[in-house]
Amino acid sequence: MTSPIEIEGSEASVTLDKDATAKTEAAEDNKQGHTGRSPGQLMWTRFKRDRTGVISACVVLFYFVIAALAPVISALYGKDPYTLYPTQAGYEDILDDFGMPYGTLGGISGEFWFGVEPKLGRDVFTMLLYGIRTSLYMAVVLTVLAVATGVLIGMVSGFFGGKVDYWLGRTTDFFLAFPSQLFFIAFMPVVTAMFVSPTDETPTYLRAVAILLVMWFLGWMGMARLVRSSVLSLREREFVEAALVSGASRWRIVRKEILPNIVTPILVQGTYMLPSAILSIAFLSYVGVGFVEPTPDWGRMFAIGSEIYQQDPAYMFFPGVALVIFVLAFNLLGDSVRDAFDPKTGR
Repeated sequence: MTSPIEIEGSEASVTLDKDATAKTEAAEDNKQGHTGRSPGQLMWTRFKRDRTGVISACVVLFYFVIAALAPVISALYGKDPYTLYPTQAGYEDILDDFGMPYGTLGGISGEFWFGVEPKLGRDVFTMLLYGIRTSLYMAVVLTVLAVATGVLIGMVSGFFGGKVDYWLGRTTDFFLAFPSQLFFIAFMPVVTAMFVSPTDETPTYLRAVAILLVMWFLGWMGMARLVRSSVLSLREREFVEAALVSGASRWRIVRKEILPNIVTPILVQGTYMLPSAILSIAFLSYVGVGFVEPTPDWGRMFAIGSEIYQQDPAYMFFPGVALVIFVLAFNLLGDSVRDAFDPKTGR
C-alpha cells in the first residue's frame, strides 16, 4: 500500500514536470515569434512580409524626401526653376531660333540633366523637383482636411442616428450631386476674385488657399459615408452597449470604443485619397485655374508639354513618368496597408 506522502510527492513531481514543459514550450514559441502581440505589431509583421508594399513605401518615402530637400538639391545642382537661362551669360545657345532646345531629348546634357524648357529655357530638373514639392504639400494638407471633416461628420451621423443621421446624409448626398471637375473650374476664379481685384495679380499663397478651399468643399463625402457605415455596424455591438449601461459618456464611447475600431478603413481610404488629390490639383493647373507662372507645378508642366509635344516630345517624359510612378506606388501601398490590417482580403 502506497503511503499518502508518496502520492503527494508523485503529484508534485508531475506538477513540476508540467511547469517545466510549459516553460519550454513558451521559450520555443518565443523563438518562433508566436508570442502575444498587439494588432499594430501583427499588422507591421504582415506588412513587412509584403514585398510590394515595402517597395511602394520606399518609393513614396523617396518622393517625400525629394520634396523636402528640393531647395538643398537645387543649390547643390547649381540651378533653380525660375531662371531663364538663355538670358544668362554662357547659356545663350541652348535654344534655337524657334525656341526649341538644341541637342537630342530636349537638350539633355551634363549641365541640364532633364533638358530645358522650350521657349523660356528653364531647367526641367529643378522645375520637376519643385513641382513635386508643391503638389505633395498641397495634397497632404487637403487629404488631412478632407479626412478630418469626413470622420467628424460620419461619426456624428452614424453614432447619433435618427434625424441627425437623416439631415447629415441628405447634406452629403447634396454635395455628391455636384459635378466636381466643372465645379472646380467654375468656382476657382470666383474664390480668388473674392479676395483680389480682377485687375491685380493673385498671390501664389492665395491661389493655394483657394485650391484647398474649393477641393476641401467637395472632398470629404466619400470618407463621411465610409465612417458612417462603419459606426452604424459598431453602434449595436455588445461592448458599446456595455459602455452605455456602465454610464460612460458619449464622448468617451466614441473616443475609446468606436474610433479605435475604424482606424483601419480611415487609414486605407486616406492612402487612396492623397494620390487622387494630387491628380485633381494637377488637373486644375492644367486647365489654367490652378497655379500659374512662375510657380512650378506638375499640372502646369503638362499644360506646357501639351502645347509643344510635336516639337519636343521629350519634355513631358520625366514629369509623366514621375507622376505615374508616384500614383501607382501610393495605390499599391494602400492595397498593402489594407491587406496588412485585414489578412482575409490578402492578394
